[in-house]
Amino acid sequence: MAISLTGLFVRVCTVGYTPVGTSGRNTRKQVADSLNTTGIYSLVRHPLYLGNFLMWLGVSLLTCHAGFILLFVLAYWLYYERIMFAEEQFLRRKFGKRYLTWANRTPAIIPDFKSFTPPRLPFSWKKVIKKEKNGIFALFLTFSLFDHLAAWLHPETHPDTVLTALTVISGIAYLVLKFIKKRTSLLDEQGR
Repeated sequence: MAISLTGLFVRVCTVGYTPVGTSGRNTRKQVADSLNTTGIYSLVRHPLYLGNFLMWLGVSLLTCHAGFILLFVLAYWLYYERIMFAEEQFLRRKFGKRYLTWANRTPAIIPDFKSFTPPRLPFSWKKVIKKEKNGIFALFLTFSLFDHLAAWLHPETHPDTVLTALTVISGIAYLVLKFIKKRTSLLDEQGR
């Protein structure tokens, strides 16, 4: 759980400091109105993928099966390496020398904490709540499902009530926030 929550923390730090038009869930085409080089982007070029990796590594560790964990790491690397390559090609074409200078000093996936530059924008909880509600609920739901499965397989144990409560609370919050996002402008911010 600690590893997964660390991944969620990385995602929150990334999303909370980014401007509009960057660091999103781009499914149709690459988007980058500006080049992120400060905050977490001064430590690592792909912080969202690092966060995702840690979140789902924590889940894979629940299996306690070295082969499965190794398979997860390999599958993750093969899948995201192509995505990172495509994003970097896009950024290289769009931002040229500025991108190359930043990319040459910033590691792709393992952070270099010596090169931290404070973020340009203030932290936005609204953006985090708007963008990360899915991941929070998915994480608690997945851990809870594993916990309930373990209790079912071993009747002498019981599901963790705190984890179950967090799953229910995050599920309700997800539905409420989805409604707020769809029906109101409460979570909207200029430039975020």
